[in-house]
Amino acid sequence: MTRSCPQSRDTLPALPPLPGWIGSASDETLEGAAFRSGAALAHLMLVAASADLPVALWRQRLALAAAETCAAIAGRREGQGALRDAAYLTRAGDDPGPAGRIFRQWSRVVARPISVTHLGRMLEGAASSRIALSLDASGSTPVDRAAQVIEAALADTSRAETAAFILADAVLSASIGLDHVLPLLSLALKPRDVARTGEDLRLACHRAVATGVRFAVPLAADLARRAARLRAVTPKLRAKGAARAVELFLTEDALTPVALANDVHSTLSDRAARRLCDRLVELGALRELTGRDSFRLYGL
Repeated sequence: MTRSCPQSRDTLPALPPLPGWIGSASDETLEGAAFRSGAALAHLMLVAASADLPVALWRQRLALAAAETCAAIAGRREGQGALRDAAYLTRAGDDPGPAGRIFRQWSRVVARPISVTHLGRMLEGAASSRIALSLDASGSTPVDRAAQVIEAALADTSRAETAAFILADAVLSASIGLDHVLPLLSLALKPRDVARTGEDLRLACHRAVATGVRFAVPLAADLARRAARLRAVTPKLRAKGAARAVELFLTEDALTPVALANDVHSTLSDRAARRLCDRLVELGALRELTGRDSFRLYGL
């Protein structure tokens, strides 16, 4: 007998795809790149407003991708799997390593609203005065402001690329009306872009935003569909604490069964948490993200 899908394809949410023309050009003028990045951001805001999208989880997945980019610029070649291991399998108080610290910064930055205080606590290599000046940056477009922030931050501290990119995405996010950092620029800037200044840097940033949105929009659509499946199977779950577990999986990039049990400690044991995770994988509502038999991580 064929098992029926928890939710039919016809009822799954369908977020509007990004029009293909926005990313069709690669070699263009500053004016053309600015037009495309503006169109991409306008479309992104439509997607971000969808009630079907688990926005906190979306930010976390984009933070993971941004951390991979920043780690590469810093000379670290750890992929997303290694970054996850460093973040989620390192015991509290232990050092997750250079790349793990980059991901930890990004993960914590996107989790709370944009403010000088929050960014000052999270960022390594950025003074509070630089953060305040960055959030007050002026420019003709949100992307131009972000480019100014990168240039100024790297002029202060030449090897603080992660802090500069986080500040730039914070300014970009605030400028388009978001209250949390949404990684976009940092998904697509290249090592060679770090050395650019003036109009060259602005052009690189406009291109990076269009590329970042092309990554973020399909990811949002995929997460919305996965979230719908998870919500659909929730009534089938009998484990105590299952509702809280579902809530966590809709906000966190990845969880170990132990971390899940620790959060729902009054109702869910370690063994019950493992059974719940495996049951959700069996139902097609969750994925095991590592492919390993031990030290497993689960997520949407």
